[in-house]
Amino acid sequence: MIFSPFEYKGFKTTNRIAMAPMTRARSKEGEVVTDLAPLYYSQRASAGLIITEGVPVSEEARGYAMTPGIYTQEQIEAWKKVTTAVHEKGGKIFIQLWHVGRRATKSTTGGVTPLAPSATKIPDKVYASLGDGTFGMVETDMPKAMTLEDIERTKNDFLIASQNAIEAGFDGVEIHGAHGYLFDQFLRKDTNHRNDNYGGSVENRIRFTMETVELLVNAIGADKVGLRISPFLGEGDSYDVDMPETALYLMEKLQPLHLAYLHFSENVANFVKVPDTYRDKIREIYSNPIILCGNYNKEDANQMIEKGWADMVAFGRPYIVNPDLVERFKNNYPLTEVSAENSSSFYGGGAEGYTDYSVYQK
Repeated sequence: MIFSPFEYKGFKTTNRIAMAPMTRARSKEGEVVTDLAPLYYSQRASAGLIITEGVPVSEEARGYAMTPGIYTQEQIEAWKKVTTAVHEKGGKIFIQLWHVGRRATKSTTGGVTPLAPSATKIPDKVYASLGDGTFGMVETDMPKAMTLEDIERTKNDFLIASQNAIEAGFDGVEIHGAHGYLFDQFLRKDTNHRNDNYGGSVENRIRFTMETVELLVNAIGADKVGLRISPFLGEGDSYDVDMPETALYLMEKLQPLHLAYLHFSENVANFVKVPDTYRDKIREIYSNPIILCGNYNKEDANQMIEKGWADMVAFGRPYIVNPDLVERFKNNYPLTEVSAENSSSFYGGGAEGYTDYSVYQK
């Protein structure tokens, strides 16, 4: 199943294996993607779909140091080299558009106070400048509650970023609405305490997400827009027990838009397992493409697709250490395992742990 092509309206892939978005913290000055990125992504072009690392849509959207953006012409030109390299290998690549919301410090947002639906601080640290030319873990700053003007500006930042992505040659964009970042913060009752049209009722809490998705669909086409959510994951001090129901309501409203896909991040260690009854409920209200991601192996992935619960399955860390993951799955070759030793080079640095993993040698 995972090796069969997939097609939905204008969204087509050569197989049902996706490379999940993963932060690698390797941008250069100007938050431009590095010269190694075209090789890194093209090495993994046999995936049916590559989803890039999270890419901030503006300077104030950034929560971590050395994460490349998509809001300046220099950044766009650098990403063009990535998309060209992937397309030359026959691959398909979406860019993940990112706003971290309250998971930031002023040193990552260009000196401005981080934005959030409400002024609630997350008890967390982020990788940021220490102010002396070095980087390390820095406590997040208290965010400010977004004004209506902030909300409109942020939606426009996503619109411009999506248009920049198409200019850069991407096949589409994925809005990062998961993992406790900005859209997730709006969806959850424990991080959204607003009393206007963007808070309170479930209809209001999904409004920011829906308006942004619709804006991008109208601008670049539904077959070029995906959305990632994580209704069963908690982040920091946030674990809204009603989030699974909120997500179902969101899916019901997304159904008529016919997005390229809805991407579920789930099943991470120490979090709640997604019940089979919930998966069935999803399919009762949402028939459009679904990508699942969450520590799946090849057998699990096939099972999810066979049961109709997924159309594609995304793999994260295994793709870092196995650039030829599709070929290894297809031929039953052994996988390079993620370890404490090789994971030490996942974030930051140069070629080591980034582009130096080889394909399987028989």
